[in-house]
Amino acid sequence: MEGFIMESTPNTAYEIPQFTPIADHAEQLARAEAGVASMRATRNDRWYPKIHIASDGGWINDPNGLCRVNGRWHVFYQLHPYGTQWGPMHWGHVSSANMVDWRREPIAFAPSLEQERHGVFSGSAVIGDDGKPWFFYTGHRWANGKDNTGGDWQVQMLAKPNDENLKTFTKEGMIIDCPTDQVNHHFRDPKVWKTGDTWYMTFGVSSKSKRGQMWLYTSEDMVHWSFERVLFEHPDPNVFMLECPDFFPIRDPHGNEKWVIGFSAMGAKPHGFRNRNVNNAGYIVGAWEPGGSFIPETEFRPWDEGHNFYAPQSFNADGRQIMYGWMSPFVTPIPMEEDGWCGNLTLPRQITLGDDGTLRTAPVEEMTGLRENNVGFDTLELGTNQSATILDDDGGALEIEMTLDLAHTSAERTGLHVHATGDGHYTAIVFDAQIGGVVIDRQNVANGDKGYRVAVLGEDELASDTLDLRVFIDRGCVEVYVNGGRHAMSSYSFPNGGDRAVRLVSESGTTSVPSLTLHNLKSIGLE
Repeated sequence: MEGFIMESTPNTAYEIPQFTPIADHAEQLARAEAGVASMRATRNDRWYPKIHIASDGGWINDPNGLCRVNGRWHVFYQLHPYGTQWGPMHWGHVSSANMVDWRREPIAFAPSLEQERHGVFSGSAVIGDDGKPWFFYTGHRWANGKDNTGGDWQVQMLAKPNDENLKTFTKEGMIIDCPTDQVNHHFRDPKVWKTGDTWYMTFGVSSKSKRGQMWLYTSEDMVHWSFERVLFEHPDPNVFMLECPDFFPIRDPHGNEKWVIGFSAMGAKPHGFRNRNVNNAGYIVGAWEPGGSFIPETEFRPWDEGHNFYAPQSFNADGRQIMYGWMSPFVTPIPMEEDGWCGNLTLPRQITLGDDGTLRTAPVEEMTGLRENNVGFDTLELGTNQSATILDDDGGALEIEMTLDLAHTSAERTGLHVHATGDGHYTAIVFDAQIGGVVIDRQNVANGDKGYRVAVLGEDELASDTLDLRVFIDRGCVEVYVNGGRHAMSSYSFPNGGDRAVRLVSESGTTSVPSLTLHNLKSIGLE
């Protein structure tokens, strides 16, 4: 495999960890809090999420440091506290006792060390041998000291919380330097775990010849790390970097263990319905044993087939593998940039492995705790080219559970128009019989990027008599789960003002819906 480096570490030239402060961290955090508060004071809430995690103000991207500590769930995220576009990265923080009701926590990290001068980049959390959470992240500097024209200088860093509520942290400093002669700038996003008596860390790398790889380091004490091998190299030579890598074991329904490698591939070219976003996140199921490389057993599959999904991170808690993703708005125009905030995370999803080797990602069970009331419908039948308004206004946040009777449906496209406003705009969430897939179509959306995305159904799904959809509608985005999470789709949808109706539609044929239930959803408390 191309891109191997010698099994030596670049760490021996300095004391580990290396701690080189350039600013007072507490002062930088206070400044960041003031920046967020300033944008919060004038924030426009027309699309601000009711049921999704977002910052009070400013830009956010990747979920970071996901963990459960002392019975409390913690979600950190990349944050630019001084603007609504990507900028110097900090870590924002929210927490919850139940994954339903959330509260804001102090900003956790701001750039204050030389190695992170231009950004505290993404990373993960793990419970260490001492029973306490350890946080690993990437420190970022521009190689030329000012911008990206000279490339990146990225290293791996360590921090630990000062209290059991994770309110404040002590940075330990740099634990892995970047072997700049072996990489093409990109060297980031550590994921740490323990197998047997050994600690492992993998992160994304662009090799010297610009191949997307995941490198594997090992440690006995979580501080001193040694390079072991290239864990995985993407077979597509167009893919030059694997961002936000993930690696975890999972068992199928029969108890057989597999390993899942996840990454966000940069550089893949669009092909059919695949790789339609700027960059695309997905996974491969395979095998791994300590001392070896990852052995793929499936093709690359997308985590999410919507317009706006990227940089997911998962963690294990209570025996469940739980994942958050970032709803990436990178394709311009981005209307919410004008509103004092930009970007939100997805709902939390539980990852399970089916008999067919395909992962399912369905909302965690806790999401039913958002329901405030339920409205059920008897069997709904629509004639050719008919539509029916099933709700005059979605109330800001709504969950829809519905089943399509495919055996008694002849429509070419059938499903929902959501965010349907009086001026004729809407976003379509439909089953397209000609394509053989579920489609989120934004050709008639009121604001922002348009286009459509397709989750192509498997032959067994198409042969089934039913299609199950679970749709979450927030003020400015939608998430669609197909057949119990066999497919997931996340897309922004920015409606105009006024009531936002939900309509059932049947195009060029009839539709039979034996089951449809609406659930109004309460706020998660971050508004």
